[in-house]
Amino acid sequence: MTLGSARKKLCADHVNCSETEMSVSPRFLSDLDACALARALIGAYLEIRGTGGTIIETEAYAAHDPASHSFRGATPRNKAMFGPAGHAYVYRSYGIHLCLNVVGRPGEAVLIRAIRPETGIGLMEERRTSGPLCAGPGRLCQALDVRMTDDGQPFDQRDLVLRLASGPDPAVVTGPRIGISCAQDWPWRFGMAGAQGLSRRF
Repeated sequence: MTLGSARKKLCADHVNCSETEMSVSPRFLSDLDACALARALIGAYLEIRGTGGTIIETEAYAAHDPASHSFRGATPRNKAMFGPAGHAYVYRSYGIHLCLNVVGRPGEAVLIRAIRPETGIGLMEERRTSGPLCAGPGRLCQALDVRMTDDGQPFDQRDLVLRLASGPDPAVVTGPRIGISCAQDWPWRFGMAGAQGLSRRF
């Protein structure tokens, strides 16, 4: 599903629509498989407590995917992946940095790998005093002050904001995911073509 057709579905489902932005509904998220959702979120707007920007890079993870946390079923750590669509799945990678995901269908989620910083850049720079602000999931979570307490919380347009933008569909490129040991050749990483600030070239 393209971003354009996703927008049409949002309006058909009677969620909040305007000429400039549309809130992403749980029903919309649960209608898309992980790859379709990862593609549709390219160009969407993400904001966490007043800091955010446009999503430019994502990765898809599904229940049948051996690289996914959900592959072996629900656990206390990954239970948000099996919860309602439109919620956050937050985990700590290698015991160091946090990673933010958008939950879709049960056992499926999309990792947000990079955004283009647009809102609250001063705060982001205070949180990250050197290096790229939001290129890479760990840097992004530090810049946006993503917290473990956000795990399982809804993107309800309050603390956690997720909106599709209007306008033409962005060109999207695909490639293998980063930092995994299984299904390394699956082209489940998605990026906005020509965008600056990706975590790695495609």
